[in-house]
Amino acid sequence: MAGGDELKLLGSWLSPFATRVKLALTLKGLSYENIEEELSNKSELLLNSNPVHKKVPVLIHNGASVCESAIILQYIDEAFADVGPSLLPSDPHRRAVARFWAAYIDDKLVIPWVRSFRGKTEEEKSEWMEQALIAVETLEGALRECSKGKGFFGGDNVGLVDVVLGSLLTWVHATEVMSGTKMFDSAKNPLLAAWMQRFDELDANKAVMPDVHRMVEFKTRQAQAISVAAASKRQ
Repeated sequence: MAGGDELKLLGSWLSPFATRVKLALTLKGLSYENIEEELSNKSELLLNSNPVHKKVPVLIHNGASVCESAIILQYIDEAFADVGPSLLPSDPHRRAVARFWAAYIDDKLVIPWVRSFRGKTEEEKSEWMEQALIAVETLEGALRECSKGKGFFGGDNVGLVDVVLGSLLTWVHATEVMSGTKMFDSAKNPLLAAWMQRFDELDANKAVMPDVHRMVEFKTRQAQAISVAAASKRQ
């Protein structure tokens, strides 16, 4: 632990938003206590630490709570600027660009992708997945621009955008297992496909990424429950 700091992370294994915080802490070399929340029965600690949204992840640093994954990542980079690699570049414009693409991933990729899992009909699922794949095409161009021919969005090193997108890779692999859809298809998105292979091999990724088969089982049960609920409403 840096300078005697105490770090606790309130999260859930299936949340990519919690995974991205774990990735950032691990890349920085920071030790922390991982507290697994049962989202159907949220703890008093979570409710008191995030009284507005009542959601994971929450980072508790020496008793002070920081909420929302995008904010937590930047907090970690600033609070521990002298520890490990930086997630954000020092140049103000490049920092702004990284923040833009991190927000784009959440707004244009994650939201439709989640809705594709939860769609009530196959047509609805397909429409949301199409929107997610359009975002992937845009991110292929973003990687080309940001990496400048190097391995990651952050250049030679993993940066903010890599962590935000990398936290979704269990979903990427689970989607392929469940539906055959390759989110990062080497034929259509060769840069992202190669980037995914590099990210999968990172020690930090291997240390914190949720198991793909466990995610497939969870998503399959979730889809079945949604189908049953939809069928009961039609009766």
